[in-house]
Amino acid sequence: MLFPGISITAMSGDDLDQVMEIERASFPLPWSRSSFEKELVENNYACYLVACSREEGRVIGYAGCWVIFDEAHVTTLAVHPLFRRNGTGSALLASLIKQAYGRGARQIFLEVRDSNEAARRLYEKFGFKIKGIRKKYYLDEDAVVMARHCSATSFSWR
Repeated sequence: MLFPGISITAMSGDDLDQVMEIERASFPLPWSRSSFEKELVENNYACYLVACSREEGRVIGYAGCWVIFDEAHVTTLAVHPLFRRNGTGSALLASLIKQAYGRGARQIFLEVRDSNEAARRLYEKFGFKIKGIRKKYYLDEDAVVMARHCSATSFSWR
């Protein structure tokens, strides 16, 4: 079920303090603030979204991808630990797939930590299939490569 009172919009520089809080709480090797700034300002292939709780008045999650020709690559997806398991991740992923499709992507790829079972279940729920393994992709752990097709009717998770 989608968390009530959530809106998903394009990420802006004004969101970065809250994005960085979520980033540090979510990943053992977090991106730097300057990495996000470069993605937002310099990367014409990038699409980054934030999920905001109107009730909390804050960013509770974010996701991003690159769209190059007819392929998209999910670069990141995270939800604040206090707001997980309420549909925010699903809403972000559905919105990201929709954005990627609208920008011409017909296939979407991602890497996920082999041990991240919650994320893998989310991606499988959206029809992502395992395509391979990238050894030591995260330095300390392998990544599972997953992919799915994009189409005009492929955004729904219900």
